[in-house]
Amino acid sequence: MSFGRPSNSVFSLGGAPPLKGSFPLDHEGECKEYMTRYLKCMKDNKQQSTECRHLSKSYLACRMDKGLMERTDWDALGFQEGVDASAKPKHQQGPTESGR
Repeated sequence: MSFGRPSNSVFSLGGAPPLKGSFPLDHEGECKEYMTRYLKCMKDNKQQSTECRHLSKSYLACRMDKGLMERTDWDALGFQEGVDASAKPKHQQGPTESGR
């Protein structure tokens, strides 16, 4: 490769985005509250997602409701149908943020 002149390889600047795994960023912060709760839960639980699944589902529901991602069956996202996204496991119920 020499500097200052074009290379011999041909490449394209255009292309199509991937079908899965790519979605619009939440520039307006419409679902930021859900994301913040999830990240706090992950930090509080030493990055173990099991305790935070209900928050993850709430975040994804917000993104689907706001058109920030395509509506997808919960089973395809790894959630069981009929499990309430807002329900907290009994061991996590306790004082609210302001009560700490």
